[in-house]
Amino acid sequence: MSTSETVLTLAAILKAKQWRLALAESCTGGLVCATLTELAGSSDWFERGYVTYSNEAKTECLGVPAELIQSFGAVSEPVAKAMAEGAQLNAGVNAAISITGVAGPSGGSAEKPVGTVCFAWAIQNDAGENRVPSKTMYFVGDRQAIREQACQYALSELAKILED
Repeated sequence: MSTSETVLTLAAILKAKQWRLALAESCTGGLVCATLTELAGSSDWFERGYVTYSNEAKTECLGVPAELIQSFGAVSEPVAKAMAEGAQLNAGVNAAISITGVAGPSGGSAEKPVGTVCFAWAIQNDAGENRVPSKTMYFVGDRQAIREQACQYALSELAKILED
């Protein structure tokens, strides 16, 4: 499914549920928000996005504990989960996506090479119960290719989660 088809699917699901979506982006730098808002009428289901590129921004804007970043690194599933939960809470929405990774061309390490991207999806059902699945993916290509793959993956996974 193309990114635009995925956005249309997500829009339909979110509108049917009367849910709103928030984003917490790091390595994608607002690309997911821009992709979502290319669709006319996205204001019906898209609430806001946070671009928290620095560790300080993750802490100040999303409430990610500095100790969590120190313990696991900014590119980690625990930090991705905290980012998603912070975006969800701050925006008052049912669903939030977070993305944190190493888009390159520098900044990678043996443990977290360029292309390592961590995702989380904070989902609150109608009963008020929250779940926050997370996943780490490894993408290949240049900086833009990694960012585009991360964008597509984040959106397609949210569609799968919401369709379940």
